[in-house]
Amino acid sequence: MPADAVRVLERLADDELANLAEIVNQIQTRRGIAAGDHDAIIADAFELAFGGDGLGTNPWVQGSVIVCPGGIVSKSRSSHRCRFVSVNDTWVWDAPELIREDKRSLPGNDDGFRAVALVPVVSGMTLDVVSGKARSGMHQVDRVVSYKVRRGDLVEVAQRNVGASGMK
Repeated sequence: MPADAVRVLERLADDELANLAEIVNQIQTRRGIAAGDHDAIIADAFELAFGGDGLGTNPWVQGSVIVCPGGIVSKSRSSHRCRFVSVNDTWVWDAPELIREDKRSLPGNDDGFRAVALVPVVSGMTLDVVSGKARSGMHQVDRVVSYKVRRGDLVEVAQRNVGASGMK
């Protein structure tokens, strides 16, 4: 019963509660790794998650994983548009939570690639979808959409447009 579990949790010391939270995180991660057909999820994402601009859509929960599409479209060596996901303030490709990421070259005349990354659904995880562009070697973030995992769902918590003063 949830009420009984809450009563037990409230009796735990802070260090015991932190240890239990880490165990829950590990279990959720193992389930994300073990669950689902990652090949099929990624194949479907490459078909569904990229619009006419070549960049990825926002991430979504599919089973026990979060599907994180991203991409970069280059018109020249010094000019591109991009959209990628960061997980807990780390780019998804460097995130310790990363289960798998597949990349494919862009079809057509533009340079760049599309990528689909999978991370486990872990309560409290934060994701930022960062859209930006580079011109003349200067990179600028245009927009950030932030999410948090709550009760197995990906919930949007903020959106912000970033002006020239917010360049990163």
